[in-house]
Amino acid sequence: MTRKKFIQDTALISGALMFLPGIKGCRNADTSVSGNYFLKEFGIDESLCRKLLIKALSKGGDFADLYFEFTVSNNLGLEDGKVTQSGGSISLGMGVRTVKGDQTGYGFTQDLTEESMMSAAETASTICALKANVPKPFTRLSTGNWYPLEPDFNGIPAKAKLPLLQELNQKCFTLSPEIVKVTANFSSGLKRMYVVTSDGVEAEDLIPSGYIAASVTAEKNGRKEQAGWNLGGRRDFSFYTSDVINKVASVAVTNAVTLLDAIQPPAGEMPVVLGPGITGILLHEAIGHGMEADFNRKKTSTYSTMLGKKVAEPFVTIIDDGTNMNLAGSINVDDEGTPGQKTVLVENGILMGYLHDKISAKHYGVEPTGNGRRQDYQNYPIPRMRNTYMLGGESTPEDVIKQAGKGIYVETVANGQVDIGGGDFAFYVSKGKMIENGKLTRPIKDVNIIGNGPKMLANIIAAGNDLEMSQGGSGYCGKGQLVSVGFGLPTCLVKSLTVGGTGQKGGRS
Repeated sequence: MTRKKFIQDTALISGALMFLPGIKGCRNADTSVSGNYFLKEFGIDESLCRKLLIKALSKGGDFADLYFEFTVSNNLGLEDGKVTQSGGSISLGMGVRTVKGDQTGYGFTQDLTEESMMSAAETASTICALKANVPKPFTRLSTGNWYPLEPDFNGIPAKAKLPLLQELNQKCFTLSPEIVKVTANFSSGLKRMYVVTSDGVEAEDLIPSGYIAASVTAEKNGRKEQAGWNLGGRRDFSFYTSDVINKVASVAVTNAVTLLDAIQPPAGEMPVVLGPGITGILLHEAIGHGMEADFNRKKTSTYSTMLGKKVAEPFVTIIDDGTNMNLAGSINVDDEGTPGQKTVLVENGILMGYLHDKISAKHYGVEPTGNGRRQDYQNYPIPRMRNTYMLGGESTPEDVIKQAGKGIYVETVANGQVDIGGGDFAFYVSKGKMIENGKLTRPIKDVNIIGNGPKMLANIIAAGNDLEMSQGGSGYCGKGQLVSVGFGLPTCLVKSLTVGGTGQKGGRS
């Protein structure tokens, strides 16, 4: 089947998925990852893959790989109970990569015909001008299953989404009379990927994604505040129960109503306690990127000379993990054909290693860690995080807060800016509290925390026993390409960060 014919058929069925709920999604769907979907739909067999890899290595190269992708995504949105958004997208194509040393040649095509794919392979091969190389025989990779799906899973139809959004909308209005506006959204996607490498790996995966979200506006005495929440990850429809709806509504409404009485804290250097869960985004942005191996291989990361050295207190252990069940950053296999796995970055305060793709792993003489990820078939893989988190300590959250004495407690953050090389960062605190006399007191808003990632890591002086992973599904990381990620953190006390407020204690916004 040609790409044009396939897209036409799928677009019709995808439209039905959005607007005619009784019709299922993908054509001739067989979601068994051992079934080779691309063979059945497009004739992508071993012989053709070998031919493409031979072409990609025809001018030399250390290795080459093929990446096939078919993704269907759709979104449904309500505003104050009325449908205001309904749409979707389809992505189909393949990419060919040839690698020589740390140099990459890459070609891609939207047309899965042999002629177009051979042309892409020819483009990738031009990185080299050496003696031709040949691929090894292929072996099907056995992987974990960190997001189990029913055999007939085709995605989540609008028929199922609309009642949940209506329930979410009603729940938000019911929870507080101060809620004056509600926007509810359900986004979901399903990606099929197939990777074949010249070093003999053949792997296939079926990857769900999505989340249900509420954004609400609260108003009191002429003052308006907005807040939101979402839950999701790599899940099927069975996750989205009334309990999930209630949780999303409750957190969104509570956050917005609380902000109606929030103050701006005083500015300056002070202790900062990071609450559990979503504040792990600071760990991801300010610290995790500096441990991606490409930055270290190029000597642009602060951590490039720190392997085997102390970077934190002995109670600090940081992990990047592709094997957390159903989380947004979990992967059965990365986009280079390396199985998803758990990677210890910092153990007992010592920097143990980096996050590697195949290129950086060869440079350092180690095995890839399963962190070679890409946005889609139009991009080649680079080292990227998956689910990044710090293990909990032995203190109770209350003891961590008590140890801070006076400072601020951060519950949620947003709109961060990070200098990946040096680790300098600034994050907006969208919700938090004052810490006074070792206890949580007044809610705060409109404040930034400013610091340096490596210094912040070294200045974590207490950790709670309450590690919490963010359960949201809307977390995406940039770095030139968007990929879904997860993060987590226990309650942590950072000895000192710069808090940017009004400088006037008790000041109102």
